[in-house]
Amino acid sequence: MAKFDKDDLERRMKGAVEALKHDLSGLRTGRANTTLLDPVTVEVYGAQMPLNQVATVSAPEPRMLSVQVWDKSNVGPVEKAIRSAGLGLNPINDGNTIRLPIPDLTQERRKELAKLAGQYAEKAKVAIRNVRRDGNEALKADEAKKEISEDDKKRGEDEVQKLTDEMIKAVDEEFARKEKDILSQ
Repeated sequence: MAKFDKDDLERRMKGAVEALKHDLSGLRTGRANTTLLDPVTVEVYGAQMPLNQVATVSAPEPRMLSVQVWDKSNVGPVEKAIRSAGLGLNPINDGNTIRLPIPDLTQERRKELAKLAGQYAEKAKVAIRNVRRDGNEALKADEAKKEISEDDKKRGEDEVQKLTDEMIKAVDEEFARKEKDILSQ
């Protein structure tokens, strides 16, 4: 078991919060956001490539995404990849550019998205709690090896719990912000 390292625990917990922010940024709120197309991969040149490696994605209007494909021969595969990505978008092919109007969200779809955001938040909390468990186990192992006293172990556990509470609060705030964004259109 590794020695207790508070900085490493904090880094890992912050990583879980950052992963949550990234996951939430991909959820559609009815406004055009270029991160919406991040999960799309395109089959070009005999390989699967992320969309951002074959085209430039921009949001020229609040409810429109524009995909500028660099190689004209890849416009078809890009359009097909977007259509089959399950994002509920209907690409309009203009030759070199693919326009993606962002449709209004139904109230039912908003609730589904809010629920999905909640699942992302819960996943981040579980990751944070796993890091807390690792930290507490490292403290117990250090105490068992007589590297720290029982009082040091207790202080360490209190620090780990304080850090955990801080990160869980950050997750709750991110979720609340996104939920409000999704439901208040």
